[in-house]
Amino acid sequence: MIPADRLDTLHELYRDLHEHPELSFAETRTAAIAARELHRIGFEVTEGVGRTGVVGVLRNGAGPTVLLRADFDALPVAERTGLPYASRARGIDPDGNDIPVMHACGHDVHLTCLLGALEVLASDRDTWRGTILAVCQPAEELGAGAQAMIDDGLFERFGRPDIVLGQHVAPAPAGMLGIHPGPAFAATDSLRVVLHRRGGHGSRPETTVDPVVMAAYAVTRLQTVVSREVAGGETAVVTVGSLVSGTKDNIIPDDAVLQINVRTYTPAVRDRVLTGIRRILEAAFADHFGAGRILSPGPVTGSEDCGLFATAAGVPCCYWLFGGLDPALFADGIEAGMARAPANHSPLFAPVVEPTISVGVEAMVIAAHTWLADFR
Repeated sequence: MIPADRLDTLHELYRDLHEHPELSFAETRTAAIAARELHRIGFEVTEGVGRTGVVGVLRNGAGPTVLLRADFDALPVAERTGLPYASRARGIDPDGNDIPVMHACGHDVHLTCLLGALEVLASDRDTWRGTILAVCQPAEELGAGAQAMIDDGLFERFGRPDIVLGQHVAPAPAGMLGIHPGPAFAATDSLRVVLHRRGGHGSRPETTVDPVVMAAYAVTRLQTVVSREVAGGETAVVTVGSLVSGTKDNIIPDDAVLQINVRTYTPAVRDRVLTGIRRILEAAFADHFGAGRILSPGPVTGSEDCGLFATAAGVPCCYWLFGGLDPALFADGIEAGMARAPANHSPLFAPVVEPTISVGVEAMVIAAHTWLADFR
């Protein structure tokens, strides 16, 4: 499907993106590369959509409009893969801190595969009719990039799609695809909670109202939202990822800060979980790849903002996983391999170049052809 010389170019592009990651809403170099490649392929290109997003449009006669999306921001992680193209980049976080940056979630793979798929589709226009809306999205890691592009008039300016298609590289064997019918990824809510109490000297706790004790109690009790308020057949995850309070062992501080992450699949469960927290604290792939290479991962507790495009447009979304790790890691089974393999957001997460990129490109092309008018 992809000429060998173009595949080599995609490999070079991937390694370049991996070596030069950028934080959310600071992806200026990455966005410029995406715009350059879209221009070269033949798309009408608009930059700066939703701050650093890039949109490309390719019209090829009357037919459906298919939105193909890839995200391209990186994470505040210090890479430890040992790859020759490992990131040594640093960035400035929203609080002004100088921090390491890494493509620890595979968004460099996503953009590479999208650009590869767009080149295949653009060079094969005799086989389809319609419009391809290519969306290169910033700030997925903040859960803000998709909404920023929507609020910037994405659909009013470039047209409303009939389908939204996207994919995510996963810690599964390279060459495999994973797709699940129905709700496939969880909704996510991030909460920052400050417990204000009365501090004092550590030797006289009776004169204080200790926020550390209250925070510790809250962390433990938050788990009862899932264990006692969410039905056994439903799914929710409540994680306290950060608890910060105090600066010295003999000083009882005035406050404690909790950062909480919530994952749910249905609005009803989400409302129930968030209410509980407030109270406590206040298809076509099988034909092409073969059924043996298709996994059913079940609902994934990870979250993605790709679905916001579909919700805003009032159209379906198909979002799938594709494996990115060395198949040798899974010699004794997929579940065993996934249990020990580095996962997304790990400083050791390093997708193998092939067959990850080839499969990611092919999957996006096959999905697009499924929805575009077929003129073959």
